[in-house]
Amino acid sequence: MLAAGLVVSRFAHFLAVLALFGASLFPLYAYAGHLHEARTRLLGWLRPVLATAAAAAVVSGLGWFAFTAASMSGRLGGAVDPQVLAAVVQGTDFGPLWLARLALATVIFILALRTAPRERPSWALPGLSALLLASLAGTGHARVNEGWAGALHLLADAAHLVAAGVWLGGLWPLAAALAWAHQGDRRRALAAGELLTRFSGVGYITVAVLVASGLVNSWFLAGSVGATLRTPYGRLLLVKLALFAAMAMLAAANRFWITPRLHAAAAQAEDTWLRRIRRHVAAELALGTLVIAVVSVLGTLQPAIDG
Repeated sequence: MLAAGLVVSRFAHFLAVLALFGASLFPLYAYAGHLHEARTRLLGWLRPVLATAAAAAVVSGLGWFAFTAASMSGRLGGAVDPQVLAAVVQGTDFGPLWLARLALATVIFILALRTAPRERPSWALPGLSALLLASLAGTGHARVNEGWAGALHLLADAAHLVAAGVWLGGLWPLAAALAWAHQGDRRRALAAGELLTRFSGVGYITVAVLVASGLVNSWFLAGSVGATLRTPYGRLLLVKLALFAAMAMLAAANRFWITPRLHAAAAQAEDTWLRRIRRHVAAELALGTLVIAVVSVLGTLQPAIDG
């Protein structure tokens, strides 16, 4: 019960914060020039979504904190026991960091509520959301190491989280923008093609950071090939890598196969490739959600290198 509650609250929090950062950043790099109409339409949809994601980050963060306290006490009642909660805050590194993160999430929620639906996007919301996302590195396995190794592991974990937020979080507004480009509208189809090109351009950097930071994290946590294969952590890590590879292949197909054909088909107001890209983005979202679920479990397991 306690383990399941901790995993579920972790999953909900990861999902909310990744979506919050990726969706708030998306309008800043995806739209320009003749895409003004598409940006205006998306912002009207995006603002309440960002407020909802920020609220979900606060609620799931409280749940994560409560289940952590319950797990430390060994009983569900520890989640609401003032003495147990005070011990977590005063006697662990997790407690103060988590209170600071909850305060930051609350500030982001208020900022999202106060931003007008059609207001031009700024860097304030994605900047604070990136800080909220990167600070998750301080709650995971990276905090175990000390000295230069600890700093390197913490930096790699934070970079991994932010890069994942750009990709996974950006898929939600991308899917919404593709839904706006309906059948028979050449202008909207062209806009969808340009959006995909811009998103893919950012994706090159994102995937490079994910691979590099993932290798650093694996060096610290996975250990040998034998340890990876014989431990629950290592086997689950391989599942995560397989899901990531499937996402990368879909993204590559989108960029090098579907997007060029979408540009050509737009001139004829033909929507076959538009429907296909929507299915691919939906598949990426599904795989990304599974990756988050796996990560939520990995954080509760002993690393393979210690197994």
